[in-house]
Amino acid sequence: MAEPPSKSPEQKLSLGALIALVVGSMVGSGIFALPSAFGRATGVLGGLTAWSIAGVGMLFLAFVFQTLSRRKPELDSGIYAYAKAGFGEYAGFASATGYWMGCCLADVACLVLIKATIGQFLPIFGDGTTPAAIAVASMLLWGVHFLILRGIKNAAALNTIATYAKIVPILLFVIIVVFSFNADVFAQNFWGEEDATVADVLHQVRNTMPVTVFVFVGIEGASVYSRYAKNRDDVGIATVTGFLGVLCLLVLVTMLSYGILPRRDLATLANPSMAGVLEAIVGHWGKVFISIGLLISVLGNYLSWSLLAAEVVHAAAVNHTMPSFLARENSKKVPVGALLLTNIVIQLFLLVTYFAQYAFTLALKMTSSMTLVPYLLVAAYALKLAWTAETYGADQRNRVVDGMRAAIATIYAAGMIYAGGRTLLLLAAILYGPGTTLFVIARLEQKKAAFTIIEAIMFGAILVAAVIGLYSLATGIISI
Repeated sequence: MAEPPSKSPEQKLSLGALIALVVGSMVGSGIFALPSAFGRATGVLGGLTAWSIAGVGMLFLAFVFQTLSRRKPELDSGIYAYAKAGFGEYAGFASATGYWMGCCLADVACLVLIKATIGQFLPIFGDGTTPAAIAVASMLLWGVHFLILRGIKNAAALNTIATYAKIVPILLFVIIVVFSFNADVFAQNFWGEEDATVADVLHQVRNTMPVTVFVFVGIEGASVYSRYAKNRDDVGIATVTGFLGVLCLLVLVTMLSYGILPRRDLATLANPSMAGVLEAIVGHWGKVFISIGLLISVLGNYLSWSLLAAEVVHAAAVNHTMPSFLARENSKKVPVGALLLTNIVIQLFLLVTYFAQYAFTLALKMTSSMTLVPYLLVAAYALKLAWTAETYGADQRNRVVDGMRAAIATIYAAGMIYAGGRTLLLLAAILYGPGTTLFVIARLEQKKAAFTIIEAIMFGAILVAAVIGLYSLATGIISI
């Protein structure tokens, strides 16, 4: 396996910067939409159950990233490298492509929400998908592109500043809601609906789970950027620390909102629904304040996704799983080829949002769908290491502990893919299918057969799913 280019000391990232990458990737548009998203799907009990499942599942996934960063320090490009090492070239490619496109879709969600928020004050931007909104979003897209070209370190430093800045309005929201909390309203929202049964609550939980997946996407930020870390041990620490901090914020924002407004009122709040909750307490200035906080948050989130998307494609190209032009770097060590292709894809997705009925919601769901497959492969690789005892030697105690953690993370990722449903899998296949062109180009560059027998079977299955997905779209069975 080819080694990534070495980085100069000034390009190395501290523990604080790595934590900011994790927090900055996870804390974005999702947290500001939680009150209405949970209000539409569930009550207090279902919400607590959903967060418990998601919290445990994602915590064990964080432990998996921490373990792999220590057990396999030579695999310094995170999600892609783990999938390739565990399950071969095409699995690595699928992981890189799925994660990359998930990042691109997350960036689209950020851009749409930015313009939708401004659209509350300037109607020309509407819901974020009007021609004016798409034009301005495109200008922002390429503006950030040239910012990143000036150096990963500079862009990461800006992301760190944005991360701290966006936490402030969220913490202020939590403090105000704590002092305005109404226990009677909270109790009324407990079951989600009158005379709810256990089956009703379980149904509420399942409807809520896709939301929890999206807000945790980004947990792998430090792992993807591990090659830039000053200290390899910081990668695992940053992953777990960032996750636990974000989990606390997510649960507080969701649960405390149930003590302010009845569930039916939470469900009808326009996004960003956190602004609606604060407006109910302090008046119109609360809505304006949260809207400003959202813009800061989502801009920082957008930058994080741009960095992660380009990095994972670049790493795959350096290791010959994607075409060589994607491995090119400029004098600042920025992956210019990967960044350019990433932003072209984002631009195409932005244009498609004009035709989508619920562009923001679709982008959120597709982000979750595309990133769950890479998560599953990472967890399964950690399980494989524990099962085969590779890197463990006589260390049986840690082998058992790590194996149990990896097994839980694997079950969680597989369960979330199942909970997402057939529609999202078919839409994901539509993106995976043509994306495989990059894999074929890389193989031809190396004068190798396009696929092995097993890889051909895997691609065939994806292709069949993509055809079914396209047919379903054309006939109206599924829609965007």
